[in-house]
This record gives sequence, structure tokens and C-alpha cells, in this order.
Amino acid sequence: MKLDLIPKIKHTKSKHFFMLAGPCAIEGEEMAMKIAERVVKLSEKYKIPYIFKGSFKKANRSRLDSFTGIGDQKALKILRKVSETFDIPTVTDIHIPSDAELAAEYVDVLQIPAFLVRQTDLVVAAAKTGKVVNLKKGQFMSAESMKFAVDKVVQSGNTQVALTERGTMFGYGDLIVDFRGIPAMQEFAPVILDITHSLQQPNQSSGVTGGKPELIESIAKAGMAVGVDGIFLETHFEPATAKSDAANMLLLDKLDDLLYKLIQINELNL
Repeated sequence: MKLDLIPKIKHTKSKHFFMLAGPCAIEGEEMAMKIAERVVKLSEKYKIPYIFKGSFKKANRSRLDSFTGIGDQKALKILRKVSETFDIPTVTDIHIPSDAELAAEYVDVLQIPAFLVRQTDLVVAAAKTGKVVNLKKGQFMSAESMKFAVDKVVQSGNTQVALTERGTMFGYGDLIVDFRGIPAMQEFAPVILDITHSLQQPNQSSGVTGGKPELIESIAKAGMAVGVDGIFLETHFEPATAKSDAANMLLLDKLDDLLYKLIQINELNL
């Protein structure tokens, strides 16, 4: 079963880290399939377990005129096609409790956005689907406090849970990663490092989130040295043309070199 990907790695060291990667949002079938095909080839090359990521809708937008999606069912069907075509699991964000049951029909992992991780009804709804639940650490929360989010999933009868570090608010318009939080959260669940959202610069005066993609490699290397269980990243053939998170995505052509370097660091940790 392909869902051995969020492995039983709590308190153990997996030989290879796993990876959640894909575009920020599903903009269409062709782009999703092209990105998935490229990343699948790299995951096979480096023997990295891979989960394709794509948001079926974007509910957390600064401006009313921001892109929110191509239609829920249309995007979810594309995620299912990616999964069936390449025989890989998929992950998508959910924003309200009713999204959980809807998305669970199409994807393998339900992701709770950082801003919503304290929403009990949402977390419980995700847990009760029986799918893997990926909880993104709130930008306003300590690593230690994420134990209670994990508890909500487990106490709802689901032990398939992972945590994702994605930075902590630093003032109004920047984020920092406190790498001390990774081993702290590994006491509760496998920990993924989001190497692209951690470099966002939110709350810009334009209403469009900025970012520092030139630091993606630095953040990823540091996380690998600390011993993260997995990495999360958003990638695109042409980030500048992406309809969401254009400022902090990784250029897909740079992924091969990045993964090679991370594999070298990971092997030193074994």
C-alpha cells in the first residue's frame, strides 16, 4: 500500500527522508502531470518516497481578486489522475470540516493549513476520514504546543499523523525557522520541514505574499542536518507565472541538484 510513505518512523531513523512536492495550486491537468512526471523521475533516481502535493482550492487569500482555484471537483479529479497515472500518493489542503470527506475520496493525505491547525472541528473531521493527516505548525505556535494538535488526531482514532514546520512569525512580514523545534516535535510524530513556505514574506502592502527562494537550499540543508523525517516544497516550471505563491516556489530545474545535496547530508546522519 503506497501509504507506507508517512512511515512508522517515530523515534527511528529512516534510511531516506520522504518528500511532499508539487505546485502550490492545481492550475490545470497538463501542468500537474508535467510537474508530477519530473518529480517522480527524481524520486526514483534518488530512491526518495514521494507524495505529490497540490491544493484543490486556495481559501487563505489576502485579496478578494486572488486566484482560488479551477473548481473543487475538477482539481480533485486531476489529483486522482496524478495518483493513478504515476502510482503515487497525493496530498491536498482542506479548510472547512466538509472539505475532509470530499477530499478524502480523491487523495491519500489531508493537510491542515498552519493558520487553521487549532480548529478542532477541522482537525477531527480530517482524522475521522482515516487518511494520513499532515498538521502544519501554526506560525504563532510553539513546537511543544503542537502535541495537542497531534492528540486531537490520535484521540479521534487515527494514528497516521505527521507535523510540518513552516516557520514562525517574526514581526509582521517575515518568518524564521527555529530548528530546535524539529527534535521537540519528533517526540510526538514524524516531522516534515517546509523549505519553501518557511521563506515566505507575508502581509506585504501589495496584498501579495513575497519570499526569498534563494535561501531554499540553505533552509533544506539545515533541516537535513538536524534530522527531519521529510521535506515539503512547492515547485513549478516557471514560478513567476504561477497563480499562487509565485515568490517562494523552487524552480523545478533546480530540484535535481538540491536533492543530490540533501541525500549527501542525510547519509552523514545515518
